[in-house]
Amino acid sequence: MARTLIKGNEAIGEAAIRAGCKLFFGYPITPQTEILEYMSRRLPQVGGTFVQAESELAASNMLYGAAGAGERVMTASSSPGISLMMEAVSYLAGAELPAVIVNVMRAGPGLGGILPGQADYLQATKGGGHGDYRCLVLAPWSVQEAVDLMRDAFDLADYYRNPVLVLCDGVMGQIMEPVEFADERSPCRPLGAKDWATTGWQGDRPRAVINSLYLDPDRLQAHNRHLQAKYDRMTRDEIRCAGPDPAEPLDLLVVAYGASARVSATALEVLKTRGVAAALCRSISLFPFPSAAVARAAARAKAVLVVEMSAGQMLEDVRLAVGERRPIHFLGRQGGILVMPEDVVDAAERILAAPAVREGAGG
Repeated sequence: MARTLIKGNEAIGEAAIRAGCKLFFGYPITPQTEILEYMSRRLPQVGGTFVQAESELAASNMLYGAAGAGERVMTASSSPGISLMMEAVSYLAGAELPAVIVNVMRAGPGLGGILPGQADYLQATKGGGHGDYRCLVLAPWSVQEAVDLMRDAFDLADYYRNPVLVLCDGVMGQIMEPVEFADERSPCRPLGAKDWATTGWQGDRPRAVINSLYLDPDRLQAHNRHLQAKYDRMTRDEIRCAGPDPAEPLDLLVVAYGASARVSATALEVLKTRGVAAALCRSISLFPFPSAAVARAAARAKAVLVVEMSAGQMLEDVRLAVGERRPIHFLGRQGGILVMPEDVVDAAERILAAPAVREGAGG
């Protein structure tokens, strides 16, 4: 299979088209804009439609109508733009409409800066909008994985009738890497007919109504319980994690995702040459978070280090998974400053030099 050297943002767009996306609604914002530009060129070539809306809010509500017609639909933005879309994401989840939303994260808060960040983790995984809803959240660490996860994202959105967020950071959007686009693949979940879609009321077909408004409190409660049961299935069935060998004893476990995980992997190679038994547990699904996998890996380590380009957002989920069974440390950068491999190496050596860790407390 031929490999193509392509920028991350453009690879995301091409993967979406090959997954069957025919409708894209968006608004330009750095460092995501190349997705929008790519879709504006490519979608007309495959019989699709591209719309640059007047705002992120408008684009996200266009998703609602197009998804309601049963189409595979997508938008993409960066952190402040995603914030504007959160009301519509809640509506999509409440109406059980499938859509794929890509966030190429930048530094914040507020307008922040255009450099990479990972400070939208809590927004993505804990809701972001109003009401009791959840979105599946996938986080690639390479352009190839972004391509693969985009295809899965559309399948999962259709299977669960729910929005799926693909959470990239600015590094993933801007780097260029060789990738393979697999034209032949089976869906990652079995997909049925979209008999719920509003494509016309003909013959004996039941009338399709899409709605997220329930004025009767008993009906709304029943609807919420139905949604929660769906989120429970996601939590049970959609955990994705790349972790260390389950039999490997460790001095240090590093937990990270996205670009921070790639940096950490480089640092672990350096630590290995220095005789340190350190391993990476990389979360690919951020919701559901691989709590059990992190806890199992942490149980074999003397200490845990969480690495993020934020003030420590995934850190909260790691603490919930590990509890007080192992000491948990944090290394973070903000303002668009990347964590460097030498930062991880220095942090690891400081942690392992501490008397409690060196003497094997909790090991």
